[in-house]
Amino acid sequence: MSDAPRRVVTDTMIGMSMADSERWSERVGVVLGQNPGPFTGPGTNTYVIGTGSRRVLLDTGQGVDAYTDLLERALSETPGLDGIEEILITHAHPDHIGGVESILERFGSMRVSKKPRTEMDRGLELSEIDEGAEISTAGATLQALWTPGHAIDHLCFYMPEERALFTGDMVLGAGTTVIPRDGDLGDYMASLRRLMELDVDVIYPAHGPKITEPRAKIESYIQHRELRDRQILGALEGGPAKVERIVDEIYTDVPEAFHAAAAVSVEAHLRRFEKGGRVVKEGETWRRA
Repeated sequence: MSDAPRRVVTDTMIGMSMADSERWSERVGVVLGQNPGPFTGPGTNTYVIGTGSRRVLLDTGQGVDAYTDLLERALSETPGLDGIEEILITHAHPDHIGGVESILERFGSMRVSKKPRTEMDRGLELSEIDEGAEISTAGATLQALWTPGHAIDHLCFYMPEERALFTGDMVLGAGTTVIPRDGDLGDYMASLRRLMELDVDVIYPAHGPKITEPRAKIESYIQHRELRDRQILGALEGGPAKVERIVDEIYTDVPEAFHAAAAVSVEAHLRRFEKGGRVVKEGETWRRA
């Protein structure tokens, strides 16, 4: 096993830095959420989308005061841009929805559109959207795709004007997505395969740089998870094991500080195997069925 590849996705957001705000295309500007961390990389990418005097904001960071100031400055420095007409949210994790209230307070009332997830939606008054919804602004059309797995309420948005895909946390600019304990790896894999069917030239992720080879990126994500499947089942061939031992055996190329995050991913794979009857959990220990 020592000569076998340890991973498919080899890039990382650890130590990555990005500009606070940039223009990535005629229709897309990105403003960094000012919330760097081990799960967010340089921070959450929030997108100002369109070409008109009022545009759509996709995701809002997690409510950092410095972000709201930065967003206001980025808007004021964009010629012909007067403000935001609508907020879109990919999903209800705090680093995506957490800035909504401060943006509404700073910029005034506007529509907030999202697939509902009542227990995590912060009591916000939402315009409910789902699979097939279409949000239009001057110069851009955003088509909602329900892509569960990382989160049950997760939406990606396809923009046909650029053949661009805003992937939220489905696909990141570097590294891989963690499937949290309220996620589902089976759903996530199905969502990745659905994205493979789209005609996409560029991916705008929620974290990290834009992706200019989208098909290769998504394929690598699928292959990476398939490799982890084989590694985890292989780790159980020697007998029952706790998640921590599996992590130590598989993630030899990852700093120990990130093993807790790796354990969340291993658990996601094990839960999927358990659903399929391939492994059994006994207390804190997992074994092959």
